[in-house]
Amino acid sequence: MEATVSDERASPDRPATFREVFGQPEYRAIFAASLLSWIGDYLAKAAVTVLVYQESKSIALSAAAFAVSYLPWLAGGPLLAALAERYPYRRVMVVCDLVRMTLMALIAVPHTPVWVILALLFATTLANPPSQAARSALLPTILNGDRLVVALSLNASTGQAAQVVGYLLGAAVAAVNPTVALLVNAATFAVSAVLVRWGVRDRAPAMSAAHRSHLLRETGEGFRIVFGNPVLRSIAVLVFSAMLFSIVPEGLAAAWAGERADARLGSGPAQALIMAAGPVGFILGGLLVGRAVAPARRIALMRPLAVAAPLVLVPALLDPPPLVVALLAGACGFAVAGVLPTANGLFVRALPNGFRARAFGVMATGMQVIQGGAVLVTGMFADRFSIPLVVGVWSAAGVLLMLVAALRWPDGSTVEAAVAAANRANAGEVTDRDGPPAPVGAHPVADRPVTDGRTDERTAAAPR
Repeated sequence: MEATVSDERASPDRPATFREVFGQPEYRAIFAASLLSWIGDYLAKAAVTVLVYQESKSIALSAAAFAVSYLPWLAGGPLLAALAERYPYRRVMVVCDLVRMTLMALIAVPHTPVWVILALLFATTLANPPSQAARSALLPTILNGDRLVVALSLNASTGQAAQVVGYLLGAAVAAVNPTVALLVNAATFAVSAVLVRWGVRDRAPAMSAAHRSHLLRETGEGFRIVFGNPVLRSIAVLVFSAMLFSIVPEGLAAAWAGERADARLGSGPAQALIMAAGPVGFILGGLLVGRAVAPARRIALMRPLAVAAPLVLVPALLDPPPLVVALLAGACGFAVAGVLPTANGLFVRALPNGFRARAFGVMATGMQVIQGGAVLVTGMFADRFSIPLVVGVWSAAGVLLMLVAALRWPDGSTVEAAVAAANRANAGEVTDRDGPPAPVGAHPVADRPVTDGRTDERTAAAPR
């Protein structure tokens, strides 16, 4: 392990390998647990809409069953994510898995009233923000340097693939018996809890009891550190802007396919093609950029790829056929995959340990709200104008927004200073807890994970 770290520092321009990433046993456990949970979640999402429709014969209630998973993020994602900072990350993940396992098993009980199903679904998804925040904050304590960036890219690409597989399996199983799909999802949470409990070492909470204040105040500190730090704020703007435009083809796929499908490609296959193109492009982009491009080059490519993401959708103005629309959506997904993991890795390096879960809650909530809002607004425009015109003009506006974000990107010295400040806070050199929630405001003692003497598990990556 130590030799691997030394090699990484000696060759900072060499991309980390998948072997190096999976060589860490704790990451293997988290990756396997996450993959199971992702597939189970999407499988259940497809199945529960069928179950609710079968019980109610209502399209609106069926759609509500699909949309309810977004409500916790909208209603209190940052607040729920802040809870993960107060307790050991492993415990948070295990408890959340067990809660979701139990509630999913209850949903699978035959002849459960629809209102009870929706209530149980909402309760189940309340565990998502703290669980995901804990996992996001835990990864930097397991992997550092470029191995963390490659792991983030691998997670993002795998999550997209799990979405496709989960939906396909869910639709197939639900056609026979949706209860089976829900029980399978409950089983995936049980296995995930076992993998995390016995595959991940226990660590002290990021925030000790002595540093706790009020949960609302702690949540507010998450917002202040993200938007008060110029580097973190720039990353947030770049990521949010990417989400604002990349989701639109997928969100309007059904109507777009219905208007442009022909005898050779029916509306159903055309919709599936457009919706799947973005995730497939993201998978390819994440794997290619994450594995084949050197770390320094990835950072240099981040802003051009951010501009390219909406730019490749501008040709929608020409009203292309569904196959070309899918290619454009795939290219957009590819570009976004070159931005998000690299931005996420830089975000982690410039963020003190004690704020990681809360900052994740802020970012995840923003992404959920922005994606939903983008689909809603473009859908309203599409009721009055043609879809190609709406998508093309929306994307052209996105190019301008991305250009502004790229031009306002902080210079190298500012980025290095933010990373260095986070490293000092993590090392315990800065102890002013009452200062503004910038990188110097971390909790140095609580932030230090147990390392068992293994130097490759240090939380902060050394600035390059």
